[in-house]
Amino acid sequence: MSITTPPRTPPSPQAGSTRRAGWTILTALTPMAWGTTYIVTTHLLPEGHPLFAAMMRSLPAGLIALLIARQLPHGSWWWKSLALATLNMAAFFPLLFLAAQQLPGGVAATLGAAQPIVIAFLAVAILHEKLSLWRVTWGMLGMIGVALVVLGPNAAMSPLGILAGLGGAVSMGTGVVLTKKWGRPEGVSAVGLAGWQLTAAGLVLLLPALLIDGIPPGIDGKAVLGYAWLGLIGALLTYTIWFAGIRRLPVTATALLGLLSPLMAAVLGTAIAGEALTPLQLLGFAAALIAMVAGQLPPPRMKDRIRS
Repeated sequence: MSITTPPRTPPSPQAGSTRRAGWTILTALTPMAWGTTYIVTTHLLPEGHPLFAAMMRSLPAGLIALLIARQLPHGSWWWKSLALATLNMAAFFPLLFLAAQQLPGGVAATLGAAQPIVIAFLAVAILHEKLSLWRVTWGMLGMIGVALVVLGPNAAMSPLGILAGLGGAVSMGTGVVLTKKWGRPEGVSAVGLAGWQLTAAGLVLLLPALLIDGIPPGIDGKAVLGYAWLGLIGALLTYTIWFAGIRRLPVTATALLGLLSPLMAAVLGTAIAGEALTPLQLLGFAAALIAMVAGQLPPPRMKDRIRS
């Protein structure tokens, strides 16, 4: 007597849309947490030690993640983890801290907001996707919106800071696209993947941090709190969520969620300074939010011709 297994019913489009919306909301928490980097760097961390700050953000968090996951890379994932770690963290973190220290937070945030546009073009070159003019357009509107929110009339332009900000956008943009291309090894958790990269990034940064920056003098309780926040929340938790989200969401749409980072930084800066946003800033805030939400949607009447 044989038992016939009924055919598995494929998930409905509505269920798929609900799951994607859930992952989009969860993944959006990551850039919101990253938006605290500017305020933590300028108010809690010792000034002038970007390499040391980057190392402290990655190595302790990576070792904790390895203890949780109890998984090490294997095969080609040794060099892939190193490459992704360098792009996503070992290069990006120092450039981010350098831009935050060389430029006003608004200028650094605006340069970082160029990342969705960078990723849209890298997806064409690396993932062989068709260029999504829909998302490039929303990415440009989002960058303009962020600029309206965070750029002041007296924003100083440091050439070194500008190069650091643009370099950080390109570095992490490349890392995000390669993360999407390579995926995740079978049986490896998102915590494990984050642990591989954070640990590798910390080891890459260890000697430069100690030899070039050195240990900052007089690390006080505020600095310890800042390093702990950036490592445990701004790295371990957020990268675990981020890598899981990249696996499930379109890469260019995911990149547009990054607009929340400078917006969160602006909100925190305004709250601490006790100043209200001007009408122009509110207009920019609304434009950036609209661009971020619209970029999650497929192009109208073009779903079959352009990959979202």
